[in-house]
Amino acid sequence: MYIDNNKKFFRIRRSLKIRCKFKNLNAMRLVVHRTSRHIYAQIINTKTATVLTTASTLEKNIQSKLSSYTGNKLSASFIGLMIAQRALKKGVDSVIFDRSGFKYHGRIKSLAESARKSGLKF
Repeated sequence: MYIDNNKKFFRIRRSLKIRCKFKNLNAMRLVVHRTSRHIYAQIINTKTATVLTTASTLEKNIQSKLSSYTGNKLSASFIGLMIAQRALKKGVDSVIFDRSGFKYHGRIKSLAESARKSGLKF
């Protein structure tokens, strides 16, 4: 079987394994997605499959606070801070960290550490 993009294939495979483990826990998920230019975070209620709150580097009020380039660790840590503040306003204090198959280093790690420092537990 020929796979034209091994990197993407293995990332999706990792994410499916992670999400299968989360199905039985019925807890809130902090889902993170990254591209080369932006980073996105959502808190999803797995019971009702609804999005409670979001934060991304595409938002106008966040872009004004960041530098012109939004694909770095500084912007990821700022998104972690914003998602934690918004989650605590909604009454969510503990979540499961769903990294969508991305490896836990770099921007994903800085987002997670910033969210933990801001009060989210996972």
